Amino acid sequence: MEWSVWWAFLAASVVIAVTPGPGAMLSVATGLRHGYPRALRAIAGLETALLIQLTVVALGLGAVLAASATAFLTIKIAGAAYLIWLGIRKWRAAVADTGAGDAAPGPAAGFYMQGVLVNLTNPKAIVFMVALVPQFVDPRAPQWPQFLAIALTMVATDTVVMSIYALLAGRCRRWLREPRALRLQNRVFGGMFVTAGAMLAASSR
Repeated sequence: MEWSVWWAFLAASVVIAVTPGPGAMLSVATGLRHGYPRALRAIAGLETALLIQLTVVALGLGAVLAASATAFLTIKIAGAAYLIWLGIRKWRAAVADTGAGDAAPGPAAGFYMQGVLVNLTNPKAIVFMVALVPQFVDPRAPQWPQFLAIALTMVATDTVVMSIYALLAGRCRRWLREPRALRLQNRVFGGMFVTAGAMLAASSR
């Protein structure tokens, strides 16, 4: 991959990463509620799913998904259902009045798997990559080194952007640690996830 092409792809990756979506919502919600160390586990899950999606595209399976209405619909409904379930769970999450006003953090694997599932069950992301990634791949050059450069760039960019979201949210924790504020957070982010799930369910390719 030539440097001019890489810089163009880096710019595209930044735009994609900063665009609000379920991954950004999860990073902000986890950072605000539990702090950056636990949000980083959710971000690791997001990036794992991103690598899986890029691998699917590199293997040519992404084009199959983009062309198959049944496969797209199946993953879309699964993703919408998961976002709605996650939203309802956040909406109904109990807030213990412990003085600190914070909730139990839960197992580390839970944050990681949330990140994996939020990104992995979004078929629009794969369809988008099918349309975007080939534009930066030179068919005359070896393919896998180019895909490796693309994967490293996207994952690094997304990790930095999601970390900024989570760190900024984490800075607000000390002002939003009262049970009433935490309950409001549950309602806001729960509603956002449910809305995102409903929008995904109603969307088309």
